Amino acid sequence: MKQDTRHIRLLIGLGAVVLLLLGKIFSLQIVDGKYKEDADRNATIYETIYPTRGVIYDRNGVILVGNKVAYDIVVHPREVKAFDTLALATTLGVTPEFIRGRLQEYRRRRSSIGSQGVTMLRTVPAETYMRFDEVKYRFPGFRGQVRSIRDYPVNAGGNLLGYVSEVNQRYIEMHPDDYRSGDYAGMTGIEAAREAELRGVKGYHIYQRNSRNQIEQPYKGGAEDKEAVPGHDIVTTIDAALQQYGQELMQNKVGSLVAIEPSTGEILALVSSPGIDVSQLADIGKYWNEISQNPYKPMYNRAVQASYPPGSVFKLVNGLIGLQEGVLRPEMMYPCSRGYHFGSGHKLGCHVHKSPLNMEESIMMSCNAYYCYVLKNILDQRKFDDVAEGLDHWREMVMSFGFGRKLESDFPAELSGSIPSSKLYNRSYGKGRWNSTTVISLSIGQGEILATPMHLANLCATIANRGHYYIPHIVKASEGVEIEERFTRPQYTLVDTLHFPKLIKGMWRAVNSGAGMGGTAWVAHVDSLDICGKTGTAQNPRGADNSVFICFAPMDNPKIAIAAYVENGGFGATYAAPMASLMVEKYLKGSISRPALEKRMLEANLMDRVKHD
Repeated sequence: MKQDTRHIRLLIGLGAVVLLLLGKIFSLQIVDGKYKEDADRNATIYETIYPTRGVIYDRNGVILVGNKVAYDIVVHPREVKAFDTLALATTLGVTPEFIRGRLQEYRRRRSSIGSQGVTMLRTVPAETYMRFDEVKYRFPGFRGQVRSIRDYPVNAGGNLLGYVSEVNQRYIEMHPDDYRSGDYAGMTGIEAAREAELRGVKGYHIYQRNSRNQIEQPYKGGAEDKEAVPGHDIVTTIDAALQQYGQELMQNKVGSLVAIEPSTGEILALVSSPGIDVSQLADIGKYWNEISQNPYKPMYNRAVQASYPPGSVFKLVNGLIGLQEGVLRPEMMYPCSRGYHFGSGHKLGCHVHKSPLNMEESIMMSCNAYYCYVLKNILDQRKFDDVAEGLDHWREMVMSFGFGRKLESDFPAELSGSIPSSKLYNRSYGKGRWNSTTVISLSIGQGEILATPMHLANLCATIANRGHYYIPHIVKASEGVEIEERFTRPQYTLVDTLHFPKLIKGMWRAVNSGAGMGGTAWVAHVDSLDICGKTGTAQNPRGADNSVFICFAPMDNPKIAIAAYVENGGFGATYAAPMASLMVEKYLKGSISRPALEKRMLEANLMDRVKHD
């Protein structure tokens, strides 16, 4: 009896296990389709749909960067079967050795490639792609892929636009969720700065594979395919015509032109020379060796990455600080005997002009001695315990103009420049062992002061606005693209607004007084434009002096502020002032009234003067 009971219990137990297993199988296969889908997906292949990258426009709707169709040949190594290598090579216009070599490489990387496709040939001609498409059934595992690549209708701003390139392993590791091998991304310029908006979202087609790894049909009739989402278009602040004109003027010269709309901080032109021609951007790999080995470094954007001594344009900053501190009044006169004399026979030299001068005349004639007196009076004020305290206060005032730090524009790779503090001179000379004349070269924008052309253009915009600026930026708000609130908020200097008109009168006279009256920037005069400017000649340890000029126009309600910096260009009036004034005239009038001056600037070649590393 006990044996029968034990037998019955065993049968019941086995029955329960069987029922449990059957229930689980029913649940997995019928009730819960997830596992079935997972199994199905093991027999599927994904084909990426690349989105159309966003278009980049100038401020007037001109397309700076568009798109055009490109054709690639993609290999799925796991699907490759025996095929006629010679026939495929002939179809694609390559050698059989090329195809064999690529397949050997893919086999070595098989574990990392998995079932993904690998791009074997990029941007093949359309006729090659169509020829392959007709016979692709003969080559299992090989497929064509259509994608868009960048197109440049206007040769404007290769450096500021930047380039798009295939991502490398390091880039993928930095963005593991967004990119994989074969993807493209913006690497420099606007393309990099606005990659998130421009790139769009990839889509895919899913195909069913059979047991022989051959594609049979769309998975679930295409119901789970995902369409690609195009990238957002970008509207820049750049004026394409002005950008092009600036590039023409800077041809065969080294330096930069930066133009800003003072009332908004929008960058109208950002020229770095020598720069990259946009024809090289679409296929940067093809030209990479040529660009990277060029001794003039065309990839180097001098507008925001080169730090220079600002030269005499910095006198404007010292003059404004002097007015704010009460140690300078417009009517104050200072002498100049071919420079400022101090100590035992020391002199900071100056050119010949009338003496003494008041403040307006000192700006118009760009007197060095005048600003030596001004800086000395700022640093040696009785309210300071010592000159070190005076210098640090001066530095704080200077930095309120944006110097000595990054302006935090939306353009990548911006440098901060440098404004020295007392710590620097304490290290160099010893604490208490230097005085205002030790650092007197700061009065004329030399010594340890360094600034980018962007800083100088921003200074000009600040003066044009009578004491405030908007952070320079290169992208406008548009559909799907926002700009940060900080770009619309005015940044005020530590100098009261009421002091700026006193200085602007001198800038107007520098341009509009005429050569006979001593105006150093008379070459920049244009009838009816009321250009206000300041020349600069910055010492250069590697050759001839650098030519510097900043200006804005018109004097009231300014529409444009510009900085020109020409390496080895000599006096500010020789190259920087003419080119800046031509840019202003082109922007405000649409044409040039000084063809002889324009011709001289366009034809000038200063490359032989430049000493590069």
